[in-house]
Amino acid sequence: QVQLVDSGGGLVQAGGSLRLSCVHSIRTFRVYAMGWFRQAPGKERDFVATITWSGGITDYADSVKGRFTIVRDNAKNTVYLQMNSLKPEDTAVYYCAATNTRTRFTELDYAYWGQGTQVTVSS
Repeated sequence: QVQLVDSGGGLVQAGGSLRLSCVHSIRTFRVYAMGWFRQAPGKERDFVATITWSGGITDYADSVKGRFTIVRDNAKNTVYLQMNSLKPEDTAVYYCAATNTRTRFTELDYAYWGQGTQVTVSS
């Protein structure tokens, strides 16, 4: 049973933009927050951004502050990651995730994960 579906990745030139989407159909717990993580080849999966489902409180990794924006649409059970001024070092597989805990900055905090969407930024 698919709980999270993320999409929107692609190939873009440096300086360009992409918007990722993630739709959740979780019924087994009350979602407290959604997050985005990314994993580059040969590297660990890193935190990118998170938003609380109720209050819309956002937090970002320093590497994406001022360039990425996370928003949610409660009515559509969807979270978006708007990525602007993309750099080659943003190239990675991006994963959305859901948590029912107040700790929401590491991958261990998240119980549900999307399948991932590839983002490639060319120089």
